[in-house]
Amino acid sequence: MAQRKAAHTSRLKAVLGPTNTGKTHLAIERMCAHSSGMIGFPLRLLAREVYDKVCAIKGAQHVALITGEERIEPKNARYLLCTAEAMPVLADVAFAAIDEAQLGADRERGHVFTDRMLHARGRDETLILGSATLEPMVKALLPEAEIVSRPRFSTLSHAGAKKLSRVPPRSAIVAFSAEQVYAVAEMLRRFRGGAAVVMGALSPETRNRQVALYQNGEVDYLVATDAIGMGLNLDIDHVAFAGLWKFDGVRQRRLTTSEMAQIAGRAGRHQRDGSFGTLAGTGGHDAEFTPEEVYAIEEHRFPPLTKMFWREAEPDMSSLKSLLADLSRAPDRPELAPAPEAIDLAVLRRLSEEPDIAQTVRGQATVRRFWEACSLPDFRQHGAETHARFVARLWQDLRHGQLGGDFVARAIADLDNPGGDIDTLQMRIAAIRTWAYVAQRPDWVLAKEEMAARARAVETRLSDALHARLTERFVNRRTSVLMKKLGPDAGLLPVELVEDEVQVDGEPIGHLAGFRFRVDPQCRLADRKLLLAAAERHLPALRKSRAEALLAEEGARLSLREARILWDGEPVAKLDPSRNLLVPRITLDASLDALSAELRQRIVASLEQWLASQLKALTPLHRLNAAAGEAASGPELRALLIRLVETGGILERAGSNLDKLSPEQRERLRKLGVRVGALDLFVPDMLKPAALSAWCTLQAVRGLPHHAPVPNMPPVVTTPGKALAPPGYRRLGKQAVRLDIAEKLLRAAHEARVAAKGRPFVIDPALAVSTGLATVSYAHLLRLAGFNATPARVLSKGAFGPPQPARWRWRAPRRDSAGRAAAPPVPRPDSAFAALAGLMR
Repeated sequence: MAQRKAAHTSRLKAVLGPTNTGKTHLAIERMCAHSSGMIGFPLRLLAREVYDKVCAIKGAQHVALITGEERIEPKNARYLLCTAEAMPVLADVAFAAIDEAQLGADRERGHVFTDRMLHARGRDETLILGSATLEPMVKALLPEAEIVSRPRFSTLSHAGAKKLSRVPPRSAIVAFSAEQVYAVAEMLRRFRGGAAVVMGALSPETRNRQVALYQNGEVDYLVATDAIGMGLNLDIDHVAFAGLWKFDGVRQRRLTTSEMAQIAGRAGRHQRDGSFGTLAGTGGHDAEFTPEEVYAIEEHRFPPLTKMFWREAEPDMSSLKSLLADLSRAPDRPELAPAPEAIDLAVLRRLSEEPDIAQTVRGQATVRRFWEACSLPDFRQHGAETHARFVARLWQDLRHGQLGGDFVARAIADLDNPGGDIDTLQMRIAAIRTWAYVAQRPDWVLAKEEMAARARAVETRLSDALHARLTERFVNRRTSVLMKKLGPDAGLLPVELVEDEVQVDGEPIGHLAGFRFRVDPQCRLADRKLLLAAAERHLPALRKSRAEALLAEEGARLSLREARILWDGEPVAKLDPSRNLLVPRITLDASLDALSAELRQRIVASLEQWLASQLKALTPLHRLNAAAGEAASGPELRALLIRLVETGGILERAGSNLDKLSPEQRERLRKLGVRVGALDLFVPDMLKPAALSAWCTLQAVRGLPHHAPVPNMPPVVTTPGKALAPPGYRRLGKQAVRLDIAEKLLRAAHEARVAAKGRPFVIDPALAVSTGLATVSYAHLLRLAGFNATPARVLSKGAFGPPQPARWRWRAPRRDSAGRAAAPPVPRPDSAFAALAGLMR
């Protein structure tokens, strides 16, 4: 791995200790004591907070703020406050510090903090700030560092579980989903006057203003996600956990004791003691702290870090291949572990696999610029696939130079809309942060300063609007009708389940359809998230019992609709294509995600067994599929069988290469149940309604257009307009005839031809008419088979009187030198046959 050496030696000190030890304050004091310095923070919010403090000490003209979305860099700036990612690692400053260095163990950003800890240095002094769990890593990676332990100034004690109505003022309630945050804040508004809301999805400006509501005493409660665990210094006396489980981007897991302590440590400040506990009524026994966890948090005893994530910070930019190789290289030290694939590397890998993009990335300068584009943060949290498409569109302009000012201005203007609800404003703020980041790049945008200022102004307006929405909803608005039913001593929403109906205090709020909870349509839209959050806590037991009922019924209430499996009319799974066309893969509906893995596996196995019984009518195709895989069939027959399987056992004879089969292969084809007709090859068993219905299901799985099978499969059906012929039928103008009936009629015509011994002959249409086939349709069928009408005296004398059975004179199909039937001539519009067709239509 490439080693980045510090330009100078300095005093290296690691200040380690629990939360609330004043480590950040120490770093500010030490930096201001030097002629220059920089500090790298984990959050833009914290960098902004410290920037304001240092400006008050040193003057704004000497202080710079450097983050991905915002850069304030006065000409004479000597003190740099940065996010860890934006730190100029090789800057020549007297003092350097990296805050929360234990984040080197974070899956997404850990490699950044590890690099800064290893390489960010000041000329005279360097501080590494972090928790006590970092000590083994400091000793192993930086043996020359002096380790200073900082004890917590105040005592943190466990207060047990409390109802929400009994949580004391000046408390923070911590939840781990937006829905739960909204639910708790809504209840606090009813009987405690309101609450401030802090979530990671909020902009720094909105978070600051919400925190100010709490700090100024306008509200006595703060409802937050684990975003308060880092970078927010508040006057909190008690922290109540609404849950001890979180989704970490990979799986749902219980918080580690270090994470619990990071959040609980926000209670108490300096020498004022604090307490922590849980919120009663939010879950089962696993929603409480264990004695071991309580001891670890109170005594600050946590498992030390054994690994930190690492990724090459200065990769080889000579080509995309070398760049990917360097970024994927494993570290050469046992204390370091390869960083999991972060979003920037995932985007780089996906786009480098697209030839149209990869061929535009040539040369070191272009590769470096492309990597910078791939490093654009995914502020919108859309995931690697969607974010990669956005970066690809951006690269189409960046590879030619810079983004046009008009283009960026238009994108920013589209987001300049302070209307909408909380979620809409959060999405717009995430999007404007993306454009703020783009505008801050030194060579990406024309009129860079103007575009950056516009983006900051729009973010400020959206943040103001979001703060107003949050305040209106959780502080100033009157309580909804639903919340008025709760008394002042209510804990969380009292939810009861009555059969399929979910009730709150006797009032129905929704019902369970299949495995999915549906909110009562009479409820207000503003209460939707609250009701969903309340119901979801009480539904796991009912969902489990429903799953057991589904398994016990063995498919009694299951049905197929297109490519979905329904239970009582509600989707429980969908069918996806697999390698075997005849055996689709079952993917459970998202409403079953809350079930245990073992129960989900049992449901999949049961659905697979039921689906096999529903598709049992496809047994003839399974025989053809098996024979297609046998070497004894020969290549010609195998190719034909594969086509028959792909077309549902029905294949037009023309173009089927049937004439290439040997007599032995034809006999094998006959034994497999395939009938060779004059116009089509088909499997008679596949003309049954059950078989055609099963085949249409497979067509829906493949996403191909298909016609629903005709009930009872009559011999002839009407086909209006240009619609597809129903499966199992051959279209004849306005009618369609079932394939086996068509072959029966053609066989009768060929028997008449044989009896005529080469002379013109007459075909009686009575057999065709008895099936419901119109005379003109029958004539169409005969022409398709190669028969030619004689254009002389084909009408009987009674044709213009009462209906008479029409008799036509026909000639046998013409044949070429190889004995094959030649294509019939197209009849002239004035021919006798055409006149007859017009009369009989």
